Amino acid sequence: MDERARLARGDAGGRGAMRRRRMFWRNAILAALLLASLVTSAVSRKIDPAAAFNSRMAVQPIADRDETLVAKEVAALPAQRPGVIDLYAIGVAGDGTENVFRNETEYFETLMRTRFHARGVVTLVSNPDSVGKKPRPLASYDDLYDAVTGVARKMDKREDILLLYLTMHGSHDHELALNFPPYVDDTLVPDDLRFVLRKAGIRNRVIAISACYSGGFIPRLQNDDTLIMTAARSDRPSFGCGADSTATFFGRAWLVEGLNRTIDFAEAFRHAQGRIQAWEELEGDDPSHPQVSEGAAIRKRLAAWRAQTTPGPTVAYPWPLDDLDHPKPDAGGDDAPSP
Repeated sequence: MDERARLARGDAGGRGAMRRRRMFWRNAILAALLLASLVTSAVSRKIDPAAAFNSRMAVQPIADRDETLVAKEVAALPAQRPGVIDLYAIGVAGDGTENVFRNETEYFETLMRTRFHARGVVTLVSNPDSVGKKPRPLASYDDLYDAVTGVARKMDKREDILLLYLTMHGSHDHELALNFPPYVDDTLVPDDLRFVLRKAGIRNRVIAISACYSGGFIPRLQNDDTLIMTAARSDRPSFGCGADSTATFFGRAWLVEGLNRTIDFAEAFRHAQGRIQAWEELEGDDPSHPQVSEGAAIRKRLAAWRAQTTPGPTVAYPWPLDDLDHPKPDAGGDDAPSP
């Protein structure tokens, strides 16, 4: 049994063990890259060894910075209110090479605070801005672990609800890309997420994943206390990412349209299914078949939360959106599937 599977079963020491394993392999890979750079430089004189070394040295300070940033965000969250079903939310923009994932996560944060009155919101955003003019924790496995377990300490883990929104690229092998070189180069598989949530001990979970092949996460995460919605079936890509895109199909249909129509997450998903199907037909794309699994217990818990919640105002999406209902004949890029 490999280390990741062993951790997912709860047989090892949590974040510390996973961090050590990931740090070991990350440092080993970086060391190999540095050695390759030195050898290549000696031959071709086209690569600067100092630049390669500096790139390696940049990684650990960011990881240390992020640990502090996540801790500060968690510390600033209000504690749960006894007798009230509080909603806590975490947004994750996993790929720093395209702004579309940052866009959706920033919008998710605003929507949760303004319309859903979330008790607390934490975001992990892999994007150049996060290591520049707008410092934020990146979307690494360690930061996700710290965010989820940190939020759990603020919640009543039996009464309150966690909403987790992940937007990024996904693979045929059901791996979500946590990618922002040189700082983050990792993947998130179903057992990783299952382990984090089990370790946190949060009972009531709503999970939405905007990524290709994300339906592959459902079998390992579904249970009576979980609502999980995915942008695609386990064997299908989803659409709307790309360098020129401002929102994925799922993000636009569920976040922007659906959740401004209703605060019922499952009803918003049903709206998204119809909209995505229509857009894909207009574009001539193979259907992505968004998937959902809703347990009976979480359905009742969400109904109780809605009964006590008065929605705030709708929230406009701050980035321009293409007219998907009237696509241009040769428009490309924005509807490209994730790799």
